[in-house]
Amino acid sequence: MKLLISVIALFFQYQVMAQPNPVSWTFTAKKSGDKTFEVEMKATIIQGWHLYSQQQPADAIAIPTEFVWNQNPLVQLKGKIREVGKMERYKDATLGVTAHQYSGQVTFVQTVELKAKVKTALSGTVEYQTCDDEKCLPPKKVPFTISLK
Repeated sequence: MKLLISVIALFFQYQVMAQPNPVSWTFTAKKSGDKTFEVEMKATIIQGWHLYSQQQPADAIAIPTEFVWNQNPLVQLKGKIREVGKMERYKDATLGVTAHQYSGQVTFVQTVELKAKVKTALSGTVEYQTCDDEKCLPPKKVPFTISLK
């Protein structure tokens, strides 16, 4: 019995480790004014997979992409995070659910303003979920730090 449990545990561990990583992220900041920056969080998604928008319909079961910012007293966020990319409105007739999703690439853009002319960084995490036509991977959190200079 112990051998069977060990084999099952090893198989499960292999399955978890063998999961693809369908999204790669890059984090940059472009100066747009004297103390203003456009912070870009770019997701590149491998073919056949998709990433969910921050805003989902009421009947969605997908986990939306979410950014959480660490506090920095030198930085003020301006407005909401914009999504730049071709959003797809997906409807699953079998399950009767809809989702707002991206394939290929999407850039999330946050405008920030420095409270003084200083060099600092903006950090946080992005939590997201990816799915293909057959399965969804568990949500993943990725920490990031973006230099503002």
